[in-house]
Amino acid sequence: MNKNSILAVVLSALVMFGYIFYQSKYVTPQIEQTATEQVNKEKIEQESKEESFLTEQTIEDEQVEEKESEFILETNKMKVKFTNRGGDITSLELTEHKDSKTKELIQMAKNVTQTNRAFSLSLGPNNKQPINDIFIVKEFPVNEKGEKKIAFAKKYKDFTLIKQYTFLDDEYMFKFDVIIDGNPNFKGIGINGTDNKKVAYSLRTSPQIGPYYDPKEDRYENRTFLAHNGSKAKKVLLTDNQYKKYDKDLVWAGITGKYFCQLVVPVKPESIVDVYYSTSKANLQMADAQNIIERMEIIDNRIDDEYFVYVGPRSEKELKKYTSASLNKWDFEGKKLNDAMGTNGFLGWLEAIFKFVMELIYKIIPNWGISIIIMTIILKIVLFPLTLKSSLGTLKMQQIQPKMQAIQAKYKDNPEKLQAETAKLYQEVGYNPLSGCLPMIFQMMALFAMYNLFNNYFEFRGAGFVKGWIEDLSMGDSILSWKKNIPIISGITGNHLRLLPIIYLFSQLFYGKITQMNAGGAAGQNPGMMKFMTYGLPIIFSFMFYNAPSGLLLFWTVSNIIQMGQQLIINNVMAKKRAETDENKDVLKFPKKKGKK
Repeated sequence: MNKNSILAVVLSALVMFGYIFYQSKYVTPQIEQTATEQVNKEKIEQESKEESFLTEQTIEDEQVEEKESEFILETNKMKVKFTNRGGDITSLELTEHKDSKTKELIQMAKNVTQTNRAFSLSLGPNNKQPINDIFIVKEFPVNEKGEKKIAFAKKYKDFTLIKQYTFLDDEYMFKFDVIIDGNPNFKGIGINGTDNKKVAYSLRTSPQIGPYYDPKEDRYENRTFLAHNGSKAKKVLLTDNQYKKYDKDLVWAGITGKYFCQLVVPVKPESIVDVYYSTSKANLQMADAQNIIERMEIIDNRIDDEYFVYVGPRSEKELKKYTSASLNKWDFEGKKLNDAMGTNGFLGWLEAIFKFVMELIYKIIPNWGISIIIMTIILKIVLFPLTLKSSLGTLKMQQIQPKMQAIQAKYKDNPEKLQAETAKLYQEVGYNPLSGCLPMIFQMMALFAMYNLFNNYFEFRGAGFVKGWIEDLSMGDSILSWKKNIPIISGITGNHLRLLPIIYLFSQLFYGKITQMNAGGAAGQNPGMMKFMTYGLPIIFSFMFYNAPSGLLLFWTVSNIIQMGQQLIINNVMAKKRAETDENKDVLKFPKKKGKK
């Protein structure tokens, strides 16, 4: 074979291998990609067709049954009942939580009537009646994301109205869509409301959220309107027969109870005109507590308003899931839903510390009652040095009273000299006037923080301490109950004989008596007032807190018992200081500072 033949063979092989390489590298992947894209496109188009069939011509072919029907959708968190009348919710039960009184599932769509259902719409402002028409219903199969979806549609003259609900397992949040799809003749929706603002539609939340409560007996339960502007939350404690407007900046709004809440988050908050909160007395047993959200006028041919709705426990564990997209299936974040927690404003940081300590104890000893007791002991030990210092400061003040009176008499006409000599005396004996105030301020801060924490802490709900006595730390204890109301008595006791308030009363009386032993009839004290402080106030407080949550009363009672022991120690220390100063009237001997003659 000559050189030319060999060269021809080599070149032919190179061409062949190049062709094969080109085919495998560029042509085949392109064909596969095109085929894949076509399949995906067809799949998306099919899914879109399935999900939007209610907006197309096929709606006219659907047979609308002019009869109200019920539809049920369930997740592992909630069971929701819908009606095709208006496409509204008639029942929303939380499957993991029961009412401690009725033992039934917590109902988050209470007080539902024929004219006021949950997530109903009215065309126009808040004073318009909700839509009561029969809607076409579409129940979707569960998709790859695990979404459970149901949609309701009604075709009007120039547009189709669609309401779509989407749920996911393991989530207390669901997605709610309001779709308005106009035909070529559609000119928009805008009906004059208040302040001449044009409103397209108004969305109503649940008339009331559970559990049921009697305002007379369950004095620590409440309903609160909550609105958040992105930086801070606005809270309004609701009373009967309110109907008021919240027209400030809004990121989300809702209604909260002591342990449960319903929060509505519009994806486009700029489209919201105003939000109202209503507590009409439609149900004589329990007033409504409801939001009505007005949407601004619609000028586009089609709109899709998305709302995320949280309906569930008012607990840090659940609400914190929506602070980060990685913690929930909705990829929801950045709206500060955890601000719906019942924190005590500027003392929220102190509540967080107490909660951390208590939860740490609970991990070691899984009993919330024991956790309360141990945390109370720790708190009183930490505060004891301040309490002792305050008492010693009080003793110093008593000892220097004669000199103070002499200075006041000598410089009564010279305020500047009086102030200077008083400061000089304080410096000589090592007395700081604020020393008595600071411990009291710290104790009051702790008291308020504890009160708010124990009164709203979700984990206390249903948590027992002593079987047969304190079965639920979120409620008052009971050793005897009766059904028939007794005039006056039932109004105070709630038809329960409670032991913990009685123990609290005696602990308060004994603590007051021990404190008075130390006072020893100090100058300037009114005997009548001292008796009232020692005996009268504890009796009044015991009636006020008779129906308080047992977790809160347990904290106060244990605190009183510990303070009795601490007060005995303080009394002993102060008795020694008094004896020391009695030996030499002119010498004041106190820690860190030596007195001067």
